[in-house]
Amino acid sequence: MLHPWYRGRLERRMVGSTNRWRFPREPFSGDLLGLSQMCKALNVDFEEVLKDPDRLYVSQIQKIFSRNLKNKTIQSREADVILKCLGSTWELHQPHLFQSETLAKLYLMALSQGTTSPKKELERLLQAQLCGSVQERPPIKKMIISLKINDPLVTKVAFATALKSLYLSEVEMNMDDVLGVLASAHILQFSSLFQRCVAMMMNGLTPTTIKSFYLAGCKYKEEQLTTACEKWLEMNLVPLVGRQIHLRKIPQELLHRVLRSPRLFTFNEFHLLKTLLLWVFLQLNHRIQTVPVHEAVLAFFNSFPKKYSFLDQDTGQSLVPLFLCVRLHGIIKGKNLEELRHINFFPESWLIRVTANHYHALESGGDMVHVKDLTTQAMRFGLLFNQEYTTHSEIIAVYGFFFEIKGIKQDTTSYSFYMQRVRHTDLEFPSSVCKHGPVSLRAERLVKYEIRAQTLVDGKWQEFRTNQITQKFGFVKPSCKSHALKIQTVGIPIYVSFSFIFPIS
Repeated sequence: MLHPWYRGRLERRMVGSTNRWRFPREPFSGDLLGLSQMCKALNVDFEEVLKDPDRLYVSQIQKIFSRNLKNKTIQSREADVILKCLGSTWELHQPHLFQSETLAKLYLMALSQGTTSPKKELERLLQAQLCGSVQERPPIKKMIISLKINDPLVTKVAFATALKSLYLSEVEMNMDDVLGVLASAHILQFSSLFQRCVAMMMNGLTPTTIKSFYLAGCKYKEEQLTTACEKWLEMNLVPLVGRQIHLRKIPQELLHRVLRSPRLFTFNEFHLLKTLLLWVFLQLNHRIQTVPVHEAVLAFFNSFPKKYSFLDQDTGQSLVPLFLCVRLHGIIKGKNLEELRHINFFPESWLIRVTANHYHALESGGDMVHVKDLTTQAMRFGLLFNQEYTTHSEIIAVYGFFFEIKGIKQDTTSYSFYMQRVRHTDLEFPSSVCKHGPVSLRAERLVKYEIRAQTLVDGKWQEFRTNQITQKFGFVKPSCKSHALKIQTVGIPIYVSFSFIFPIS
């Protein structure tokens, strides 16, 4: 006869699909391979279990309860768990609360404190759920658990919605409450609800929600949400957010990440600069509640002392990284450059460099000697192709060369986008484009370019792009026309970006 203690030591359990065995009374027993197989079977992170052995037991119970909840409706008689939280008392039913890791751990902790043999109580709990009928289940002891929440995002209404989601898979939520429900799901470690909130927030990005949703993604380390916020702002910073007072809410760190992105959409470089100047203005004028006209922004910066530029002063030092992302060499209109000198915003050395580069490019027939990389240095122009358009185009002038960037809707889901060189004499309103500007008579111009189109479909961004193409542009077909970017999409609007440089020819 074996001693009872020794007999218990010999009890073994097979784990995974191999013949690896481990002793159940010892959490690990040195058999890390067996533990790894068990974690894989339960879809639990192995390293998390090593840090927190209780996680394995919680996952076992969760797996059993979730299977039972899916297979049949659990007919609970009365609430058997009392949760005290946020100054209120919530009545819950034991099988449902195990969808939350936090509530499950609190319940198991209370179970272990209320008995001299917690392991037997745990086995009894599992046996109760594995029984075939409700009548056969032994009575479960009513437990009182407490949860303290310090997250200011969690409100009673949001927390109640999260608890309701333990019982109903599709609880109605509105956009005003989703942030609080997300925070509640994070506290409860209720993963399915948390991911539902994330999906809802990704589809509900607007100028009013972008800041709070992005900060929530950072706070809860939800990379999927922060990435969605960045991508949305890359497209909408200039055409949408830049025209609203909500621009002031954009965090500087997020703004910097967006400005560095090669996917950033802008109509031209000066539009982007105006958006940034407005953002700075709104940071320094908190009482302003309406978007000021551009002239008011210029007058504000012009009021600063003239001894140093704004970016050289203490107020502007921290903003330098933002404005280093602006491709000032892409601002080529004399009127716009004169504005920059007048407001004394940039260091003089920056403007001298831009002017010198423009001068050398004009002298060399348009060759942009100072620009090497198309991805990070190209001149950028954009078209926002809306629902009402069948065709949409803009004329751009660079160092005396004139191009038309154009989009055509072929049918309900087909579009093509291209650029073509035009003569200044063929322009319908030549004075608006080439007034006080140079005109080049060169028959050919070497251009390196890329065309990119992006649109949102069912919460996911579709991206289309040409390769980086180098081509000589003449005045007559086919040399006057670029390769066309042809796309099929149901998304609207379509953000189309044309990036190009004039290589040395």
